[in-house]
Parts: sequence; structure tokens; C-alpha cells
Amino acid sequence: MSDEKITRGIEFKNESKYSFVNISSELYREYRFSGGEIVRIDEPLYLSVSKNGHRVFDSSGKSHYIPLGWIQLSWEVRKGKPNFVA
Repeated sequence: MSDEKITRGIEFKNESKYSFVNISSELYREYRFSGGEIVRIDEPLYLSVSKNGHRVFDSSGKSHYIPLGWIQLSWEVRKGKPNFVA
């Protein structure tokens, strides 16, 4: 089953078993790990949460997989947008 969406000129095509939610209201999201490492994703568009981790698709067309194990997740939203969408 294919799920195709266009956001900011980037085509998102999902043919996996995972469902994605629109998180385009976020400017960025940062995953902080126990060793102090931070993974930052600018302009995330879609998010899928599973028991193993997060899958994030961003506005540059990159797909990211963040495995479970982070100790904090933070983000900033665009002006006037909701702070929590999923």
C-alpha cells in the first residue's frame, strides 16, 4: 500500500507497514543520548513511532531512523503552530 504526500515540493512515498503523521509544524527536533550526543533534524515533515525507534522524513528529502535509547527529545515549532501534534 503506497502513501504519497507532497510537502514543500518534496515527495514523500511510504510503502512500509508504518503509519506517518505530519509534524511539519516543527522547525527542528533534537534527540539527546546518554553519552551527550545530539542528533538534530531540521525541518522534519513526517514521523512514525515504533517500538524500536522513530522514522523521520525531512524537507530536504532525507529519511532518518533514530533507534530507541535517547534520554531526551526536544523541538521548536513554527510561530502560531501547535506545540504537540502526535
